[in-house]
Amino acid sequence: MDSFFIRPELPADIPAIFNVNVQAFGQDGEARLVRALRNDGDYIPGLSLVAVHEDKIIGHILFVPVSIESDHARVPAVALAPLSVSFEYQCQGVGSGLIEEGLRACRDLGHRIVIVVGHPSYYPRFGFTTAPALGIKAPFPCQNEVFMACPLVPGAFDGVHGTVRYPPAFDAEGAHAG
Repeated sequence: MDSFFIRPELPADIPAIFNVNVQAFGQDGEARLVRALRNDGDYIPGLSLVAVHEDKIIGHILFVPVSIESDHARVPAVALAPLSVSFEYQCQGVGSGLIEEGLRACRDLGHRIVIVVGHPSYYPRFGFTTAPALGIKAPFPCQNEVFMACPLVPGAFDGVHGTVRYPPAFDAEGAHAG
């Protein structure tokens, strides 16, 4: 599908973003997470992007600030969570477009590392690799292959190891998926 465009969210988009997340996931957990992150101020407005087709929001991606913490350091990063595409527009390049534009926007804003919990056959095409292999641990139980990280600049992982710390809304909403 090439008849959509991607832009930062606008305040008027908030109800449509909620609906896209509910429709894409078949429940409201991710939609409530996005709302909580926005309400808590734990999101970066320029990193909440929407895909628009014929004046309709058909997809959404959000990147939120996280950190990778060890006994000796705290490294800033962002987490991709969630990515949602309306059911009727899935498998048409909307999700890929949102990820590519989102990673570009993260890079443009100076971010160095992106974390995601997601499908191991989908995210590697965008540069994600298993985070545990890099010495980066999840703060919750999950399979190694679904917990991934992507460098946005050369050497982003040099000297980086530890456990990812998510904003409090993730614990409250119980959602981590990308």
